[in-house]
Amino acid sequence: MTACPSDPPERHDQISIDQKPSPPPQCAAVLPPDRRHILDEHSLASLQGQVRQVAQSSPEIKQTGFGQGICKPEVIVEQATPTGFTLDEIKQFRDFPDYATLSGVPLPDASPEFLIERALARPYRPFRWPYHQTMSYAKMEPNWWLELDRNYAAAIQQRISLYEKHSAAVLDVQPGSEAAAKELMEIAIQFLCARYPHYFLLDLSTLTFHNRILSTSTDLRSTPPMLVLLHNIPEDFALMIRDPYTGLYTFRAGIILSALGWSLGTKLGLTLSEIHDPVPDYEDKLRFSMDRFFAKLPTDKPIQRGSWGLEVDKPLFVPPRDPRKTERIVQDPNLTIDRIHLRVDWQTLRRLPLSGAVAFNFKALFTPLEEFRDEPGVPALVSKILRDGKESIMEYKGAWHTRHVALPSLEAWAKEQIEMGTVEEGWKAATLDEAPFFEGWRQKWSRQQGF
Repeated sequence: MTACPSDPPERHDQISIDQKPSPPPQCAAVLPPDRRHILDEHSLASLQGQVRQVAQSSPEIKQTGFGQGICKPEVIVEQATPTGFTLDEIKQFRDFPDYATLSGVPLPDASPEFLIERALARPYRPFRWPYHQTMSYAKMEPNWWLELDRNYAAAIQQRISLYEKHSAAVLDVQPGSEAAAKELMEIAIQFLCARYPHYFLLDLSTLTFHNRILSTSTDLRSTPPMLVLLHNIPEDFALMIRDPYTGLYTFRAGIILSALGWSLGTKLGLTLSEIHDPVPDYEDKLRFSMDRFFAKLPTDKPIQRGSWGLEVDKPLFVPPRDPRKTERIVQDPNLTIDRIHLRVDWQTLRRLPLSGAVAFNFKALFTPLEEFRDEPGVPALVSKILRDGKESIMEYKGAWHTRHVALPSLEAWAKEQIEMGTVEEGWKAATLDEAPFFEGWRQKWSRQQGF
């Protein structure tokens, strides 16, 4: 991106596995903070869009609460969403209401100097030591919810091709999640138009979305919301909707085109714990905290985090039965360092204000491993993780298939940085102060974009 970034995001407490196993979560009585008070503070007219469109309603998105935050399971009735809005109130909203006010998350600042042909995503390095299985999240930066880069057009075309090949295995919307899908699409469109006004335009009189990068126009009245996202935003989205009787969140709709070893088709309809069943330590040590986190997440406190792995080349989508899966469990003796890439899945999590659904999105970003050579402390930190990280976590990440080539190079670069004075001799590898970036990242990022 060409806009000047803000300081690294504020760090927040981690949801840690370093706690005793907890009993199954009891979330039926837990609701997020109410947002219905917005109707008392603002007139409905000031929150409205321009064109009347009654939101779809179904039992699946009806909840209880009316803003109390806690309700008894025995009084669950089909009255309101988790954020306290009644269905009658939701029906009064038109298309594209003021989601910034409704959610408490401001629209991004405009970035008129942004040039798509130059833009690079920020160089995320979400490495931590000690390396425990934690959520490790920070407050989301509103300006950076959806990042575009110079590969935008090619990425959109690649994703469309994958959808045409895999269909419902990568994009689907279960009955009852339509309203949340529409809400997510509208929030995303509002973001694009606010952040990149020279590239995106929404004509509210005709409900037409104009994309000047791709030279396309989309009729939002006739195009399903998830297809709008597919054709305009190169990120994956998953909508988690609350079960009113258990309080647990279930994967009900989404578009997933960047998964390694799984697909939307294998996860749709599952709860959080079922989705994360293969993740080491999740069931015993993370399940309770994660379920509570989803149950309580406020609309005005979205988060961001990153997961990472070292990959051969740039694998974007590897479904469950893809033969490429076997490549991640063997070591190729002919593998060279120039083929190894850091893959970062930069993720955000936010609650939608009207439906109360939790929207998860992520974008896969690839960086040649050789870029680490001039990034202070990064080679030593990644070396430490590969050498001493918990075996089950390293196995889950598929680290072994690149380790034989990556680790010697990283160790050599770490030694080189000490010899050059880039890193102080005796420094013990630990999470960098600039995480999720590194010292000097702004200068390098600007230089690579030609500034």
